[in-house]
Parts: sequence; C-alpha cells; structure tokens
Amino acid sequence: MVAKISVGNSLYGSLVYNGEKINKEKGKVLATNKIYNDGSGTINIHRAFEDFKMWMPQSTKAEKPMMHISLNPHPDDRLSDAEYAQLAHEYMEKMGFADMPYLIVKHEDIDRHHIHIVALRVRPDGTAISTKNNFYKSKEITRELEKKYGLHSAERQKVTPDMPINKVDPNGDVKRQVAMAVKLVGMRYKFQTLGEYNAVLSLYNIRCEEADGRYNGREYHGLVYFAMDDDGKTISTPLKASRLGKFAGREAVDQRYQNAKEKIDVRPTKRKVAAVMAQSSGKDDFIARLKTENIDLVLRYTDDGRIYGATYIDHNTRTVLNGSRLGKEFSANALEKWFNNPAEKPIVQTHSNTKDNGTAPDNSQHQYQHQGGDSQSDGTASDNQSNRHGHTAQSTSAQSQSHGYDDTSMFEGLGGLFSVGPAFDAQEEAFYREMQRRKKKKRRGPKL
Repeated sequence: MVAKISVGNSLYGSLVYNGEKINKEKGKVLATNKIYNDGSGTINIHRAFEDFKMWMPQSTKAEKPMMHISLNPHPDDRLSDAEYAQLAHEYMEKMGFADMPYLIVKHEDIDRHHIHIVALRVRPDGTAISTKNNFYKSKEITRELEKKYGLHSAERQKVTPDMPINKVDPNGDVKRQVAMAVKLVGMRYKFQTLGEYNAVLSLYNIRCEEADGRYNGREYHGLVYFAMDDDGKTISTPLKASRLGKFAGREAVDQRYQNAKEKIDVRPTKRKVAAVMAQSSGKDDFIARLKTENIDLVLRYTDDGRIYGATYIDHNTRTVLNGSRLGKEFSANALEKWFNNPAEKPIVQTHSNTKDNGTAPDNSQHQYQHQGGDSQSDGTASDNQSNRHGHTAQSTSAQSQSHGYDDTSMFEGLGGLFSVGPAFDAQEEAFYREMQRRKKKKRRGPKL
C-alpha cells in the first residue's frame, strides 16, 4: 500500500475535489470522524466545511492547517468498503490523528480503487500535529498494515529480464499487467515483424495493432494494445502505447525489429523443430513434442479453419520465428498439408551449416552442400574467391569424408582450394612486410 501525503491551507478546495468525484458517481463517502455522515455515501460540501470549522481554533501559528492523504493498495488487493474504512481508520490512528476530524472518500474513477482522506492537523488549542519525518513514519505504518491484513506490497519493483511473465488476469489491474508483460517480452525475446511480436504476446493474452491516421492535420503512426481472454476475445478497451510507456511505442518496437536481425540465429531452433517433426505423427503430437523442447507453436487460422500462419517461439534461445524463416517445410502451407494428410509430411533437411539471421535461406548453396558437389571444380576460381568461401569449402570436404570419399587425389591440381586456412599470396605478403617496415620507421622518427 502506498500513501501520498500533502499539507495545505485550502480545506474547502479539498472538499470540493472529493465532492465532484461523488457527484459524478465515481466516489462515495465511506466513513467520517467527528464530521456529520448521513450514511448515504454522498456529501454536503457546505455542511462538511462548517463541521470542520467548528474544530478550528480562533488562532494558530500553523500556516497549513489541513492534510490530504491518498491510500493506494496494490491493484490485486480487492477490498470491501468496510475493509477500506477500517484500514483508513487504523492508518489515521497510527499517524496520530485519532482525535482529529477527518473524512474518508473512496475513489472509483480508475480500475485501481483507492481512498482519499481529508483531515485537520490543528488541535483546538492551536498546536499542530507535526509533519516531520511523515514519509518514513507513513511507510512503516503501511508495511505494518500490509502484513496484518495480508495485502500485497505496492512498492515499485525493479523489472529484470528473468522475472516471470504472467497471463492477463481480468480481475486484476489490466493496464498494469499488460504494461508489465509487454515490457518483459521486449526485454527478453527477439522478433522481426508485428506478426511474430503478436505471436509471443498471445501467450499472455495480449494483442497489438498498428494505429495509423491523421489527427488535427498531423499524421501519426502508433500502436494500440488489447487484453484478451483464453478464447482470444477482447476484454479491455484499447490501451494506447503512450499509456503503457515508451518501451511499448512504435519507435521502440521498430528498433527491436532492427536489433533482432543482427542477433537471430535460426539454426538451434531449426535443428530441434526438425528432429521433433521427424518423430511426430500429426498436429497434436507435433505441438506436444515441441512443448517438451520448450518451444511453442502458434497457429493462425482463416474463418474457414485453414492455417495461414505458423510461428515458432523458442524459449531456449528466446527467438520468435515465422515458419518460413526456418524453411518452407516448416511453413503454414506445409503444416496445413501435413495435418490434413499424414502422407504429406514434409521432408526435412537439417545439415545446413550456414548461419541464418532470419532471412530467406539460400537454396542453391543448401543443395550444393547436401549433394557434396563442387561448384568451383573447373579450377577458374580466383584466390580471393577461395578465401571468401573458405568456410563453404571446408564444410564440403567434411561432408565428402562422411560420404566415404576418402581419396583426396580427386582434388589435386585445384591450387589449394580445399586447404585449411587462407591461401598464400606472395604479393600480399610483400605488401604486408613493407607496411610493417614503414610503421617501425615512423615510430623511430626521422633521422636528424
């Protein structure tokens, strides 16, 4: 529970502020102390003001005779009106206001219900209740009340990437839950499109949509978030990204797309998905086996039930990948055919050693490696080409041995194309030695 305390001299202004909440049916009087209360939940501002004045001394040295307090329990704490009133009375007693006049009003204008307390801090003899160390005193009292009544701690928590991400609970503070989940997903996962972003958000009952248009003659491009239930039905009003935080905005999400392109390596995920696919008998078996490997498969369907999207969420590498990024055999079309006809099970090739950052695979190179062929067997490749494609050549050599090609004589006369490491270039070596000589001469300085 968080308490916010302010002192001032406008008692009437505080009463009007709370009275307006009540008049708009967004608040109610829960209880009073030494102030008239008719039990209706409403307030007569003028009557309340006169009651407070009765307790005011004729003269006082206090420049700020009144105090306005708001008590904010954790959003997940659902308290009854009686419990709110009891909590407020106990808080005021521990703060030293048991004998002072005060008014307790519950505010219901936002999802997170809370209470406001308007109180006098000047005693009838003109002395004032001290506000020294109010912050620390109030904090100790709120912690004590949390323990006593089993309430959640409402202190701000430091968000770290290893914190658990929870599904949205419709009975809790929806906005806060959506904000927390969106922030953690952005910190933790790598994705490159809105579809991939939505796939991982859907695990926590959240959907994101682009909001483009014009307002007052200005073009805007933003994002809007929605909370959903387990059936995918929307359960909240749209939440603008600006209400959640900068981390949820278009600019931040677009930046994550760009950063992911440099970091994503599909190979670990592809190997696991391919191995699971080879062992699976159909849709349900495939999805279940993927889960045992800590990979979620999110499928999207047309109105007539056809799969049009497939996204793999690898919680091991924290990577989100559309099926087509792994290869056509993992795409929505391939899965649709397989799930409807077991004979259409995709043929998976898993031995590509090329790093893939999420772009479309190079089919020609993949085929070359699979067949153990030699795309440069005519011997016309230059030394620079040999160096540039050295890793491909080594991979091919290793594959030829695995296929039983132990006779290396077939590669003789290719100018060291398949040797380990870069080929020797006499001119390049001479240039390198000359540059080293010049650097040494420069360090020694000119001769005098």
